[in-house]
Amino acid sequence: MAGRIPQRDIEQIKQRISIADVVGEYVQLKLAGVGSLKGLCPFHDEKSPSFNVRGDQGFYHCFGCGEGGDVYKFLQKLENITFYEAVEKCAAKISYQIQYESGSRDDSVNRGRLLAANEAAAKFFAEQLNSAEAQEARNFLSTRNFDKAAAELFGIGYAPKSWTALTDHLKAQGFTEEELIKVDLLVAKEGKRYDKFRGRLIWPIRDATNAVIGFGARKIYEDDPLAKYINTSETPVYHKSQVLYGLDLAKKEIVQNRQVVVVEGYTDVMACHLAGIKTAVATCGTAFGDDHIRRINQLFGSSDQAASVIFTFDPDAAGQKAAMRAFESSSKFIASTFVAIGPEGLDPCDLRIKQGDQAIANMISSRRPIYEFALDQKISGHDLTTYPGRLSAATAAVPVLAKLSDLGAREQYVRILAAKVQLSADEINRLLSQELTRQRSQAVQSSRRGDYDPVEPAQADDQPEFPAPNLNDANTRFEQEVLAVLLQIPIAWNQEQINQVCGELFAALSYNVIAQAVRASAAQLAEPNWIDRILQNTPDPLHSLIRSIAAKPLPVSSADQAKDYAEGVINAAIKKILVRDRAAMISALALIDKESNPEQHGKVQRDLVSLEEKIRALA
Repeated sequence: MAGRIPQRDIEQIKQRISIADVVGEYVQLKLAGVGSLKGLCPFHDEKSPSFNVRGDQGFYHCFGCGEGGDVYKFLQKLENITFYEAVEKCAAKISYQIQYESGSRDDSVNRGRLLAANEAAAKFFAEQLNSAEAQEARNFLSTRNFDKAAAELFGIGYAPKSWTALTDHLKAQGFTEEELIKVDLLVAKEGKRYDKFRGRLIWPIRDATNAVIGFGARKIYEDDPLAKYINTSETPVYHKSQVLYGLDLAKKEIVQNRQVVVVEGYTDVMACHLAGIKTAVATCGTAFGDDHIRRINQLFGSSDQAASVIFTFDPDAAGQKAAMRAFESSSKFIASTFVAIGPEGLDPCDLRIKQGDQAIANMISSRRPIYEFALDQKISGHDLTTYPGRLSAATAAVPVLAKLSDLGAREQYVRILAAKVQLSADEINRLLSQELTRQRSQAVQSSRRGDYDPVEPAQADDQPEFPAPNLNDANTRFEQEVLAVLLQIPIAWNQEQINQVCGELFAALSYNVIAQAVRASAAQLAEPNWIDRILQNTPDPLHSLIRSIAAKPLPVSSADQAKDYAEGVINAAIKKILVRDRAAMISALALIDKESNPEQHGKVQRDLVSLEEKIRALA
């Protein structure tokens, strides 16, 4: 088994290999401007090319599905291989001899063997469900209105109480104990080895290609000392933060109907599918996160057709907390987001038992926009019978409105919130304006203080939200144009220009944070890994935006045109700042009494004349 690959080799290989050549083996690329190539995205279906490769900066980005990264990530995702396998593949392409360090790699495994072991285990569990010992498991399914056909559809099985029944069966088929340990079917602890799943109802967890990658197991005996549900731990083929249970059955329906229903457990997925809601999926022992969002966005692709994500949550405190987490991430979907809650707070499985299949369909059809749901959560607990209580409720709720990047939708929800708290729309708009100003100020101060740790970024719950810049606004479009030049043609700038423009131009929250990272990285302008420097100094939620701007085609067709274009944009940016300063200076001058304070009045006048000269020089 090979040892570890040194970091120096990883960097050397990345610098020497051409990402354009590697991607070109899978994607037909065509020239799309200076330093940019374009083709059809290999990660989602599309008819118009939106997949861009920047060979000079060593990264790719798809404007359709948002996928992006370096050459290693491309190979990992496309060929479903590990990071180290991607490094070795690149090394082989350029005949680079890796100097392995002592030690071993946990991910040096035969993925095919591990998946085969899981498939064999799933078949064994399914067969055991028909055994005499599994009567309690069958009773569990029966009381929840799941018949034999339902069990077969979802591949449900039973793990015998024996400590070694599964291991003995799989070893007889040629699998080694080491392989079974790697997929978490066999536990090696304190010198003992035993089956992980014993005396439990089993759900095989399959990926979108129908491969069994792990298992979920429910307690059915009272003397079982473990948790109600246990799942496969992290393995080379199972990463719970990326897994959606039921996706193997739901994928086709999701693509066709452009809808995903996110429920909270295995039995809820089953209930929905059997009731005709065949787009239902669930996470596996973890909260709904960014990897799940990316997976769903990939399924939706870049189509202009509307798509929806519908969450169902239990009405208890944990469910409400999960709902608010979903709201915090809702802007990351390329779809509208909703919440559906069953009558009497019943989850889909219990609802189907008590009221039948149609009740589940009714619950999904009565969904509410997640923003409206979040408003109600923020308002709850406030006394709406008094003006202070109504004002307090509105103040708690306006951060929800601030997350809406669609100005039309924001205006609509201003009216909705005003009605809910019995205040005027003008008063809600006043509170909203204060909240937006506070968020911008906080973001600017944080970026100037360097609060973002590029080595250990804050947890997702602690990261500030970055609303999508409003490109319907001319100022925001200009800011994007300036950022594109900063990211793509950094050598056109000098230090003074970067300090002035990055420090004073950007009003859009996301752009401002990126600009502060540019200013912090200005000493490395001439280095080839310029974009990597910016990514290291910005929070993860902005990385896709940075790559998309860095890959944005510029209106040039040659290096000379690029230089002239950059100079024009730089001058326009500086002029915009100076014009803004001039307006502020004129306002300040009007407040100075010339008679009582002639020196200050004269100084401002002289500064104004000097400023006018600078503006004319840039014309």
